[in-house]
Amino acid sequence: MQLGQPSRTALGAARARAFHQDADEPRIFEDPLAVLIAKAVDAVVDEGPADDGIPMEARLFLAIRHRYAEDELSAHVDTVRQVVVLGAGLDTFGPRNPFPGMSVFEVDHPDTQAWKRARIADAGIPVPASLRFVPVDFETDSLGEQLASAGFDDSAPTFFLWLGVVQYLTAAAVDTTLRFIAELPAPARLILDYSEPVSALPPQNKAIVEALADVMDRLGEPWLSLFTSDEIAGKLSGFGFDEIEDLDWGRMIARFAPLSGASDRVGGHVLSAAHPGHAAVPLGRK
Repeated sequence: MQLGQPSRTALGAARARAFHQDADEPRIFEDPLAVLIAKAVDAVVDEGPADDGIPMEARLFLAIRHRYAEDELSAHVDTVRQVVVLGAGLDTFGPRNPFPGMSVFEVDHPDTQAWKRARIADAGIPVPASLRFVPVDFETDSLGEQLASAGFDDSAPTFFLWLGVVQYLTAAAVDTTLRFIAELPAPARLILDYSEPVSALPPQNKAIVEALADVMDRLGEPWLSLFTSDEIAGKLSGFGFDEIEDLDWGRMIARFAPLSGASDRVGGHVLSAAHPGHAAVPLGRK
């Protein structure tokens, strides 16, 4: 991203979520605040209205990854005390958090976060007491220190949402974040999405992904960390994560959109993993 500006990918994802609410059938992911955020964005960004310019396959992937993440959170809500949204962008989970007593920490680059908070105010969306904003530059700041200053309790079981972020980070920043989660005293569960390297894609997809990667380079948000499924599984296992469930396009479609004929174009995955922490009872295990 460009310093002093909101992330361009955050803008695109917000518009895609809003369009999905109004135009895509069946609706996979319910987000009653998505349209309000998108309208607030369009009021101040001179790029035309939020429309269907984002390919259907991309909108479908975005909807599925958020549906999967929030389904997993709902499944473990009895053992989770706080949620950390890493690289939150214009995500709306924090303002619409449906779980009483659960704290939500939104972590993002200071520029993007400040811009988002202004758009939330423009949209008239209330900020609940359960939501805390934590400005962090993943490449330079200490995630642990910034979270602690916002009231994060490292002894409480935590659910981490890390969507639309990993591929834009350096390998060192990815490892630093995974290490932070792995070293927490309490158990944790992590949801993240990632993309495969061009070399691992089928021939018919390589040109599409290379062109998209070039666009992201020119926007100042290059792809830096791409993984095969074996590589990401090995990395997570190396940090002590287990219970890894990795959904590629076929498994995502089979679970959430079985009637869709949409094909995979970019090699996106979403996965869930658990870490036992250093407590006696791991998160979600009884």
